[in-house]
Formats: sequence, structure tokens, C-alpha cells
Amino acid sequence: MGGGKRFAVLLCAEDSDYVKKRYGGYYGVFINMLAEEGETWDVFKVANGEFPDDEQIGRFDGFVITGSCNDAHGNDVWICELISLLKKLDSLNKKILGICFGHQILCRALGGKTGRAISGWDIGLASIHLSPSSSNIFSSLKIPTTLSIIECHRDEVRELPPKAEVIAWSEKTGVEMFRYGDHMMGIQGHPEYTHDILIHLIDRLRQRTLITDSYADELKANMGKVEPDKDAWKKLCTSFLKGRL
Repeated sequence: MGGGKRFAVLLCAEDSDYVKKRYGGYYGVFINMLAEEGETWDVFKVANGEFPDDEQIGRFDGFVITGSCNDAHGNDVWICELISLLKKLDSLNKKILGICFGHQILCRALGGKTGRAISGWDIGLASIHLSPSSSNIFSSLKIPTTLSIIECHRDEVRELPPKAEVIAWSEKTGVEMFRYGDHMMGIQGHPEYTHDILIHLIDRLRQRTLITDSYADELKANMGKVEPDKDAWKKLCTSFLKGRL
């Protein structure tokens, strides 16, 4: 099924004890969603300064950039190094899928702008509307034009890179998804997340006083039993990353 392809996760976050125990870290969460039989997957902990060298880059068919607690508009050493890597991957026409922070840093590396979201935190289940042009891109997948996804961010893409195209939006965020050529795509939401991961993150944000107790309680109360459209997102992400669109 996978045809012996190789992929790498560029891990931009520190694993919490909960995610380590339950899923084997965020790398495990992405493997659950994206990996198929016959493929090889590796991880580079870029937030800890672990990057692939040129020889390693050549071995991979595609890369996935994860979420992060850091700001994509920041200038930490590893973030600047990641931007350089993404520019190199673009020049090599490698497939890149950016998720949340990954979506934002990909935008920045390609010449766009990111920053704090004007509307503040966006946490919980959101409805994402695929643009008319994306209907053509994803037509073979036979997925709905409106999809639910888990969001957890306070930054956003403010200005797209030249030649990039918005392919999805929501009421709160103008650029929920973008594509750049046929080899790079960003998704602001978290197609890999489940309800339990989101609840865990809400608790972590509360502990770090990044959100108030009342807001955390309100978020949990409003979550309900509705799950995101995980099957559709899995189909979309794997088909893009593996060149099946």
C-alpha cells in the first residue's frame, strides 16, 4: 500500500506525560493518522535542535510539521533553523504538510506573515468550509465541503505567501487551509487530535494561566459528544502527502 515510501515528522513540541503514556508521544498520534503498510516513518525533534542533514533529507518523500507551544512569528534559534530547512525542502519540491504551528511556520518560510489572532484563542470544535477551488483538488476523495475539526490556537496566518491559495476558511479564521503549488499544504486545525487530547490541553493551558478557569470550564461544558470528521481528514491528509490527489 505505501510503496516503500519514507516520511518524517518534524516535532515542534515537547511531549506531555499524558500523551507519552497514552499515544507514545505526538509522533505516535501522527503515526496513528498517517502511516500505512510498507512505509518508513522517522521523527526529528526540531524544537530540541535535531534536524535532518542533506543526506537524510534526500531519503524522504515527505515531511509533517507538528503543532507547538511556541509562536511561529518568534525568532528562537530552532525556529529560524526550521525556516531555513523548509525553504530548502521547497526548492527540492518535497511534500510538506503543516499542522497548526506547522501551518503558520510554513506560511512564514514561504514569505507570508503570521501573528496573534485578532479574535483571540480558538479552542474546541470548528466547522471548516472548503473553498470552491478546493472542491476540484479533493473531488476524488468524495468528502463533504464542510468538515469539523479540533482547533487549539491563538496565532494565525495574517498574509499568505505569494502564489499561495486559501483552500478553506471558518467563521473565526480566514485561512484555515492553504496550498502552495502541489507540494505544500497547511491546516490550522488539528486533524490528528481526539477529544481526550483536547481536554488534556485545556487543563495544561489553565495550569499555565494562558486561559482562565472560567473559560476552561466553559470550553469543557460546550464540547459535548460530537467528534471531529477524523476519517475525512485522514483521507485528505494521506492523499495529499502521498500524491494521490
